[in-house]
Amino acid sequence: MLIAEVFHSIQGEGRFAGVPSVFVRTSGCNLRCRWCDTPYTSWEPEGQERSVDSLLNEVHGFDCEHVVVTGGEPLLIPDVVPLTRQLAADGHFVTIETAGTADQPVSAALMSISPKLANSTPVGTNWEDRHDQRRHRPEVIRRLIHKYDYQFKFVIDAPGDVTEVEEYLSEFPEADSRRVYLMPQAIEPGPLQEKAAWLKDAAASHGWKLSPRLHVELFGNTRGT
Repeated sequence: MLIAEVFHSIQGEGRFAGVPSVFVRTSGCNLRCRWCDTPYTSWEPEGQERSVDSLLNEVHGFDCEHVVVTGGEPLLIPDVVPLTRQLAADGHFVTIETAGTADQPVSAALMSISPKLANSTPVGTNWEDRHDQRRHRPEVIRRLIHKYDYQFKFVIDAPGDVTEVEEYLSEFPEADSRRVYLMPQAIEPGPLQEKAAWLKDAAASHGWKLSPRLHVELFGNTRGT
């Protein structure tokens, strides 16, 4: 499978923010978000072909319980299935980071779903229509939230996006509001803090949570962090 990077850092977002984790980042995506912070896995995918065994050996070398399989979109890749199953069998807590547009029979202790709102559409590019057609797959979302422990993470760029989150979640009345996180869209600490200031109240008023983006706060928009 094509792997962009493997590194040890801390989880920056969601339920396990701050937890030391090994990240296995696959390359390749079926979407093209306009604010994608890993364009080297989507707009211009790059990486090395790696076997499952070589990845397992590298991950085990970090001696870390939590492993995050991310992308790109990892659930597009068949070999993610044996990778996650063996990681789980070896005692790792596996989190899958996904946009919720694809499904594979993976082993995951947490399915971290980041649905893409209208703010993600790359308007004016040759990906605009394809992105909009692919970004919302309710049948996939239902399968994921019924099969796995899950969290929703929504990237918020402007106050109006919060209304779109409400509309989105109305399609899934079975979703637990306590598992919903809002995250400010920013790749620099300053704008991140500015948006988080008003987003905190917006999240609380709906019974949701504000997610930090610790990797941005601590390291900026850099690879391998």
